[in-house]
Amino acid sequence: MKWVLSLLIWICTTCAYAQSTTVVFAASSLKDPLDTWVTGHENTVISYAGSGTLVRQILQGAPADMIVTANAAWMDELTNSGQTRQVVDVASNRLVIVAPMGADDIALTPAAFEQRLQSGPFAIGFTGAVPAGIYGKAALENLGLWSVVSGRIAQVDNVRAALALVARAEAPLGIVYATDALATDAVRVVAQIDPATHPMIRYQAASLTPTGDDLLRSLTSADGQNALLSAGFLEPIQ
Repeated sequence: MKWVLSLLIWICTTCAYAQSTTVVFAASSLKDPLDTWVTGHENTVISYAGSGTLVRQILQGAPADMIVTANAAWMDELTNSGQTRQVVDVASNRLVIVAPMGADDIALTPAAFEQRLQSGPFAIGFTGAVPAGIYGKAALENLGLWSVVSGRIAQVDNVRAALALVARAEAPLGIVYATDALATDAVRVVAQIDPATHPMIRYQAASLTPTGDDLLRSLTSADGQNALLSAGFLEPIQ
């Protein structure tokens, strides 16, 4: 009988925890500033992944109070499903080419990329789902580099995974957000990407529940914006 009572207590405690916990889904590139921001919100947890993965999870019924994506198209898909209460632009970013620490700068030319990629693949987020991969492919196409890179890419499910491949020297080059390059001393920026070569990078946040409305107000407040700007993110695109 005691074990039955203990089981019931455990179940009730678990249910109460689940009901009291606020859940935020966020793009992996936001981990550093949002980890700082969330410390001011008791019982709030953040689940990080690629924006496309997060949106698909919510569409399939995963519970979340707020979501922050790095791509407006994914947010549009969620909004079209009728699940968002309010959507707000919260930040922007830039793309850079990174290489393992100690590597030289690289010219954005086919010859330079051809030579560098002889030692390994080009790290990039999935070009059909991960925003950094979507933006990155567009930039590489406009720069005339995609034909060189496309047969030698290592596609991963989020931008931090692409960063990790370069940080571990498993890829000699990769394309990530400028803010990701600040997250580790194991890589260096070897080339800047002109923002005109790809669609605008828009980080958007949406509330999905009344609790999410409060979180959205917090993220767009001065403190929330300072957390993003301090991590190197750019102001929202107007």
